[in-house]
Amino acid sequence: MLKGILLVFFGACSFGILSTFVKLAYHDGYTLGDVTGAQAFFGAVILWVLFFFQSRTSSYKAKEIKVVTPRWKMVLAGTCTGLVSIFYYQCVKLVPNSVAIILLMQFIWMSILLEFIIYKKKPTGLQFLAILLVLGGTILASGMVEATISSLSLKGIGFGLLAAISYAGFLMLSGKIGNEYPALQKSALMITGACILIFILFPPVFLYNGALSGSLLKWGLIIAIFGTVIPPLFYAEGVPKIGTALSSILSAAELPVAVMMAGFVLQEQVSFLRWMGVCVILSAMVLPNLKYLRKGGR
Repeated sequence: MLKGILLVFFGACSFGILSTFVKLAYHDGYTLGDVTGAQAFFGAVILWVLFFFQSRTSSYKAKEIKVVTPRWKMVLAGTCTGLVSIFYYQCVKLVPNSVAIILLMQFIWMSILLEFIIYKKKPTGLQFLAILLVLGGTILASGMVEATISSLSLKGIGFGLLAAISYAGFLMLSGKIGNEYPALQKSALMITGACILIFILFPPVFLYNGALSGSLLKWGLIIAIFGTVIPPLFYAEGVPKIGTALSSILSAAELPVAVMMAGFVLQEQVSFLRWMGVCVILSAMVLPNLKYLRKGGR
């Protein structure tokens, strides 16, 4: 259990680190299609190469894997990952960053609601309290309380909510589909689905227009590692061990990490109120896990 908690937590932290590098890529003049396309393409390549070497090991060959879920279903499920990137990056263009983060963080209650509707699994009292703390801490940590916003783009709000729904769907599918596959193969299949979707919506002109000779190669590899290699791989291994509800709470680690990266790397002004929000979210993630930590993960 503790292993699953740590995997999901560090996967979420990787997502938080990702946003800083995405901003730097946009600063260099690259488009939504360039960033999402490079992220999915390099991520798929890295995952398939890792799986190729893993499949050649004797320990892997010794395992008898009974595959139940067809590969095409795994690829189709992976489109949720691509949709998260597309919708969220578009949302950031249309509304203030603080609002975009709050919209994305709605995946917390959406994922638990989906699990209740589909699987009739009710959240525990501690999980419900943790959700309230996460939502409250999100408002503080994002800077929404201090921001003065005269008007918001309804289209931007729509993209943000679509990103949240897609993220909730990704979490649920990661825990319920294809668990018989090795984590590397499962992640590679899902990211392949994301790559196909993104290439259909945004033809990969960056592969031949010379963009890779610039900084896109650097940003593409970094964003791929932190956005499409580490999180799906860790989630594929961790979510089935702890469930969707607990995973959605732990995934809130993305926001505190994003705030810390903004302060230390991008040199953005992070107020005391925002740091208080970070502390609230961290406490909310620890709260429902106390019984597992006390037992040493047993």
